[in-house]
Amino acid sequence: MLSTPIETILGREFVRPELLREAMTHRSALHGRDRRRGKGSNERMEFVGDRVLGLLIAEWLAERFPREQEGDLGRRLAVLVSQPVLAEVAETIGLGEALAVAPGEAKAGVRRRSTVLADALEAALGAVYLDGGLEPARAFVRRAWETAMSRLETPPKDAKTMLQEWVQARGLGLPTYVVASRVGPPHAPEFVVTVSASGFVGSGAGGSKRVAEQIAAQDLLRALGA
Repeated sequence: MLSTPIETILGREFVRPELLREAMTHRSALHGRDRRRGKGSNERMEFVGDRVLGLLIAEWLAERFPREQEGDLGRRLAVLVSQPVLAEVAETIGLGEALAVAPGEAKAGVRRRSTVLADALEAALGAVYLDGGLEPARAFVRRAWETAMSRLETPPKDAKTMLQEWVQARGLGLPTYVVASRVGPPHAPEFVVTVSASGFVGSGAGGSKRVAEQIAAQDLLRALGA
């Protein structure tokens, strides 16, 4: 059987192709009751892939940084499984184009949304794991995340902590975070958060308030030249 493009991306010829179909099906592509319940969408695969990703990244970090303790390893892990990194990886490997979405959602550019890309990537990993176990899942993760992993030469700080330290070091007021909007259905919300400090404003969007705040802090740090 010839590999499909998505199988080539994932590096696996699926024994159970129905797992891959489910992983690449956005809820919007379903109809009627199934759409309301999410049955047949990639949400179940995303649930599995999220857990598999955490395990495989933790294993990889323990191998790569054998002298580091839990705190530093945990900060690295948080970055590598964060929504911005997942969306970046998914975009880099071209995963979004393989995602089945409703025609209207496709025209609206849903395949480019960071939340959708991140969820699809976790779902794809979940499908790889359920089809073949940890070894093919590990091979995919180490290939797809290699660039992101190689950027972490030193243990990172999260963006909110970095922003707070930056303003405090200059005697400025603490950053102020505001939820500007919340859009999307209950099962897939997107929060837009703004953060202001020292007369500058940053903004970020994410599938949770916490994620949106981190992205907003990153945006403000760039504006401040920090």
